[in-house]
Amino acid sequence: MAPMKAMKAMKAVKARAKTMTKGALAEALATETGLKKSECNKVVESLAKVATTQVKSAGKFVLPGLCMIKSRQKAATKAGKRMAFGKEISCKAQPAKTIVKAFPVSALKKSI
Repeated sequence: MAPMKAMKAMKAVKARAKTMTKGALAEALATETGLKKSECNKVVESLAKVATTQVKSAGKFVLPGLCMIKSRQKAATKAGKRMAFGKEISCKAQPAKTIVKAFPVSALKKSI
């Protein structure tokens, strides 16, 4: 019975949390700074472009006080057989991938 209550509580938390859209972010920035919403929208778009180019070239981008975005290369895997859960499983070959992850800055972790 206890696990079901925990699952219902988790669903309630997920249903309550809504992510902020780009328009809502531009609106919040406009009210905070006194700029027009269209100008804030341009700032958000240019920030995304700058972050993308930095991650591509340097492999790392930091938004001060918020997060750090890193990219790395994940090596290709060969096809073959592997042991998993006591059974032998045949696996297909996977190509190399670029993995991009965002890590919260310690100031953000401490504030939450």
